[in-house]
Amino acid sequence: MRRRDLLALVALPALGRAAGTPRVETVFRSPGPKPNGLQATADGLWILDQGDNRAYLVDYNEGKVLRSLDTESKAGSGITFDGEAIWLASTYSCEIIRADARTGRTLAKYETPGAGVVRWIGGRRSPLLEKLPPDAKPPAPPSRATGAHGLEWKDGKLWIAVPPAQTIYRVNPKGFTVEGQFPSKGDRPHGLGWEDGHLWCIDSNLNAMHRHDTATGRVSRTVQLAENDPLPHGMTIWRGTVWYCDDVGVVCRFPLPGV
Repeated sequence: MRRRDLLALVALPALGRAAGTPRVETVFRSPGPKPNGLQATADGLWILDQGDNRAYLVDYNEGKVLRSLDTESKAGSGITFDGEAIWLASTYSCEIIRADARTGRTLAKYETPGAGVVRWIGGRRSPLLEKLPPDAKPPAPPSRATGAHGLEWKDGKLWIAVPPAQTIYRVNPKGFTVEGQFPSKGDRPHGLGWEDGHLWCIDSNLNAMHRHDTATGRVSRTVQLAENDPLPHGMTIWRGTVWYCDDVGVVCRFPLPGV
């Protein structure tokens, strides 16, 4: 499918959108085939691609590639930035990688807490899949152990969403020790994002994002997407706007309600 055809497809308005459901805008086609992790920064939007294992820094307007890095990630699903280096959730090797933000060179590797086999079967699939050629469709969920999806850096701590454990962890990068954890709302937690001191996690199977109290894990707010919106994988929040990607190759956004 040509780029303009796919963008035209996902730009169609969602039918039967419930009251309070945000209106999702597809902004651009991702530079890689299967975007899976997002992190917003002042320099641009980082994208970790699960298909080519590259990390891209792109501009917010049209997805122009500002930087493209080879990484040691294996089918990675999450990316964040600590102000000096990028962190990658190398999902199929069950590792968390810290890498040079200019070269992609691995600086350190750590075992993912809570890695294992996912418990969901026949999870939610992107509504865009039926419009794509068969060779563009993602494989079924793995039956072997996998690791983390979403990553976020905040105040010197690394936050990690791990679907096999259905848990969100707070890790001290010094020694890579788990300092806290709480259950995710759904069984397929993916992207993470911060807003006003609260941690949001988007769940691919629930097709929704939830705001957590980081001390207790209590959910204080939920934003539900429409049935035919692109399926959320990686997610980040930048200046009151939620950015997320569908791993068929598109990057979307919507204003965070109430912000």
